[in-house]
Amino acid sequence: MIRHLIVLLLITLLGSRAFGSFPVKNSAAAFDAEAIERYYTSIQIRQGDSLWSIAGKYKGNSGLTVEQYVKELKNINGLKEDTIHSGHYLTVMYFTPEQAP
Repeated sequence: MIRHLIVLLLITLLGSRAFGSFPVKNSAAAFDAEAIERYYTSIQIRQGDSLWSIAGKYKGNSGLTVEQYVKELKNINGLKEDTIHSGHYLTVMYFTPEQAP
């Protein structure tokens, strides 16, 4: 009986150790992927600008697609549609100091 309990305890310990390492590795990879810091600035929208053209200009080094960046722009600016107007201001994000406007 005690022998079975010890075997069960060892199996549980080894199993938790083996399976517990996988989430740690995945978490470490996610941490590295999120190591890029976001910076924010406000830009004045010019004639001919669109969320898509702004996304193309500012998304560099983010790992985001243009579509993902546009979605994030809409979210941080409280926009429900893709329409923007020249003369208004828009908060944009950039991802490295070299891309600061």
